[in-house]
Formats: sequence, C-alpha cells, structure tokens
Amino acid sequence: MKLITWNIQWGRGVDGKVDLERIVQDARALADFDVLCLQEVSSGYPELAGCDGRDQFRELASLLPGFIAIEGVATEAPDDAGRRRRFGNMILSRFPALQVFRNMLPWPAEDGIKSMQRMALEATLDTPLGLIRVTTTHLEYYSERQRHAQVGRLRDMHEEAVGHAMSTHAGKLADGPFLIPPRGAAAILTGDFNMPPDSPDKAWVEAPFDSGIPAYRDAWTALHPDVPHPPTIGLYDREQWPEGSSSFDFIFVTEDLLPRLSRLQADDASRASDHQPVLVELA
Repeated sequence: MKLITWNIQWGRGVDGKVDLERIVQDARALADFDVLCLQEVSSGYPELAGCDGRDQFRELASLLPGFIAIEGVATEAPDDAGRRRRFGNMILSRFPALQVFRNMLPWPAEDGIKSMQRMALEATLDTPLGLIRVTTTHLEYYSERQRHAQVGRLRDMHEEAVGHAMSTHAGKLADGPFLIPPRGAAAILTGDFNMPPDSPDKAWVEAPFDSGIPAYRDAWTALHPDVPHPPTIGLYDREQWPEGSSSFDFIFVTEDLLPRLSRLQADDASRASDHQPVLVELA
C-alpha cells in the first residue's frame, strides 16, 4: 500500500501557476500511489493567487479515473453572487472506502487572530493489508491555542474510532443509516500539521492513551530514528517561507502498523506547491 500526502496550495507552484495536472504527474513520479491525501483544495475562490475559481474537487476526481474521490470541505460560504465557495481536504483511493467521516475540528474564537475552520477527513479503506482507517487533516497555522485544541480532538477521534472498530455491533445489519459499517482500528493520520518536529503538540499526537489502545507513531522516526525529518516546506518557495525550509507534513501510523512500514520518502524535486509531497509504503 502506497500513500502520498501533500498540501497542494490549490495547485499553485513555485512559478505562481495553478496546475492540477502537474500535481497528479508529480505525485505519480514519486510513486504509483494507491491513496492520495490532499490539503488546500479549493472551489469558487478566484481571489486565491493564480486561481480561476474552478471546482478543484471535481477536476482532481476527473484526473484520477478509477479512484474513489472523497471530499472534505472545511470552509463553505457563498460569494457575492450566491455561489458556494469551498475549501478543504481530499482523499482519492484505489481501494474501496467504507464509512467516511468529515470531522470538524475545534475553532475557538480569538479576536485579532487570522484563522479558518479546519477539519479531518477520515475513511476506512478495504486494503490488501486489511481495514485501515486513513485520516488527512490540515491544522491551524496562526494560532497555537487552536492547533492544540485540534490535536486534542484528533486524539479523541482515534479513541472513539477504535472503540467502534472493536464493538460487537460493527458490520452488523440494521435499518438505513443505522447500519454500522466496519471501521478500521489500524490507522494512518497524515497531513499538514503546521508545527515543527520538536513541537510539544506533535509529541502529544504520539502520547500513549490511558485506555491502552495503539497510539500514533511518527513513521519517519520509526524508520529513521537518528535522521532529522526531511524539509517539506520552504524548500524552493522562499517568498512565502523567507526563514527557510522546515518540516510540517507528517505521517503517523498506529503502533500495530509499525512492522509493516517499509519506506517513507519526501520528494525533494517537485516545485508544484510550496510543500513537498511525502510517501509512505506499507508491505
């Protein structure tokens, strides 16, 4: 199973051009991926630099025929003409997707702080390795308080999901929406966390649970314990990242998946976004 995560900045490359075909081509150059997790997908926002306002959720789905396209809209509001504007995350999967959750993350009010609603898009995928719950997210950049609350919610979501996965009712038939599809206990959490590797909140993502359920572990650290994280932002775009490159994009796997980790790689060549795509492979 090969999964790529990427904050695509609505397809805007270092050259200022928005090109979703380039996004897909660069992702495919990194790996023949089975799952593609994207952040910063837009629809109806022509004011974004280089963007024409097109529905990128629909365009990305059309660029990957044969993949299930799952939209995760964090922000939705009308423009001046009453048309809907949407911004958020996306999962595209070769594998069947069972239950899907679109989890809104905390957004505590803070006057004078630039911020937006954030969400975590979750899908249990029926993979050759068994059921795996994949969650992709994009945490707040400008507010440490909001980001801390969002990490707490991600932890709560994981504990709740494992409880559902272990429930005797999972997969049992019921009427209509009361059907409980199987939910993966083994999980991958990925995305743009907007915090460096030494952040206390990143350590909290990986903290043990009192319940004893398998905790999340940083896949890079598990495979390369003595090697610093590769840069995933500011590698080429020094206009937006004048302070230089850093690592904000992580892939966490639950402890039960650690033996299956075979490769993790950040693409250091792509200039199709201000972030670099990151690949994880499980065998």
